[in-house]
Amino acid sequence: MPVTFGELSTLTTPLSVARLCALFFSCLTLSLVSSVGYTSESPSLHTFYSFCMVIWCLFFVLTFLVVVIHFIQFHNLLPLSWKNLTATVAALGMLMTFSASFAFIWTIAGQHESKRIVAAVGSCLTSLAYAAELQFIRSQNDGHQRGYMATVPGLLKLLQVFGGCIALVLLNIQPEPSWRTCVSNVTYSVCLLPSVGTVLVMLMDCAGRSPVPFDRLLASFSLLGVIMYTAGTVVCFTRALEQYSGTKKPELVFIMSETVMACITLLAYTVDLAFSVKLLCDRN
Repeated sequence: MPVTFGELSTLTTPLSVARLCALFFSCLTLSLVSSVGYTSESPSLHTFYSFCMVIWCLFFVLTFLVVVIHFIQFHNLLPLSWKNLTATVAALGMLMTFSASFAFIWTIAGQHESKRIVAAVGSCLTSLAYAAELQFIRSQNDGHQRGYMATVPGLLKLLQVFGGCIALVLLNIQPEPSWRTCVSNVTYSVCLLPSVGTVLVMLMDCAGRSPVPFDRLLASFSLLGVIMYTAGTVVCFTRALEQYSGTKKPELVFIMSETVMACITLLAYTVDLAFSVKLLCDRN
């Protein structure tokens, strides 16, 4: 199939405008942060700064590719599910840039340089642009069929991936590892891999090639996530209580943030398990 260029009117649709806004605001944020630089001596804050730069750069590139591929109508030649890909980029872009906004605001606390403040605002606007894009994708009703990643179960999978990634980042910036941090690390990693694998299977449109019933496999992954994240959340609360009674109060912020992310991810796995069980019951 030959590649055909779309008309310029395709760039003026609400969906395309949302993507262009995300490109503009992320480019603005990157430019401002790069021009200022970062010179903090705190390893934790430097990790947050690096995390923000990686997130902004990654989703700027992904969104740019989505805009270009959509304009030149190249998505018909890709061995991917385009509907699932665009919904995944929009949802993860919203979640990741939202977390990057909070992380960057944390790194500039107490600083009043105008460029850094504008960059933080630009990151928040980037997250809003991705949220608008996701809403436009989910509300398409002019003959377009939504992909799995734009449905509630698909979004829950992306929330699981997001929660696992953020929890791992928060866990690994904490010094003095113990057996509890090792348990948390294993929990997040073991649960993250099936969620990432599920997203990749949906993007490659390979669910129908699974040698086992895919809906039962998803239910098993959700049950595993509920069990392991329940244990991981209890461990997080235990570490937070120990830290609160100790002398290293600054580290309590990281542990509490990790605990909140673990609770949110546990809720995502629980709701996902309920959806999977309901689907299995309806089919039987």
